[in-house]
Amino acid sequence: MPALGYRAATGADLDLIHRELMAVIDESPHYSERFKEHEKGRLTKSFLHALQRVDPFHVIVLTVDDEPGGGLISGPETGAIFRYWSWIFPSHRKTRLGMHGMRVFDEHWDNGKFHKAFTFVRPENEVALALLRRYGYEQAALLRQHIFGQDYVVMEKFYTKVTDTYDSGMSLGRLARWRARLDTLLGR
Repeated sequence: MPALGYRAATGADLDLIHRELMAVIDESPHYSERFKEHEKGRLTKSFLHALQRVDPFHVIVLTVDDEPGGGLISGPETGAIFRYWSWIFPSHRKTRLGMHGMRVFDEHWDNGKFHKAFTFVRPENEVALALLRRYGYEQAALLRQHIFGQDYVVMEKFYTKVTDTYDSGMSLGRLARWRARLDTLLGR
């Protein structure tokens, strides 16, 4: 039986994660071309680096026998954690890695810092909705014509927040913008 694992992505992983992320965005039948263009423009390597500066585990590599097989990208959103993208590489899609990724995401992030995890899913993406429901996520709302005219379902799972402090999300102030620009110039 293959060993399933996960770890925070390293700088060396980001090329692979970014390439696979761009591919899964391109191949998804659920999103409009305008949305795909937007996501690919937003989820740059610099953006992934910025997420890692907030917490290295905002870019997770899912592994099978220590080899990358999937990714999870998240970010803090004012007391909650937003699942930007969760996907399995084509080479590992017929494995249990997707279920493993659901478990490790919640095990890692239900750490007392957040009220809940949430994500947006297209209503037609029945596989993603079924997987989220299987792991305790519930539909909070149907957002009609929400992103570039497409409907989205908000799925959420409540966590146990125990800290008094709040994460204010990812700020791209002057220093963060300078670091992102430097990352771009250095090809990271």
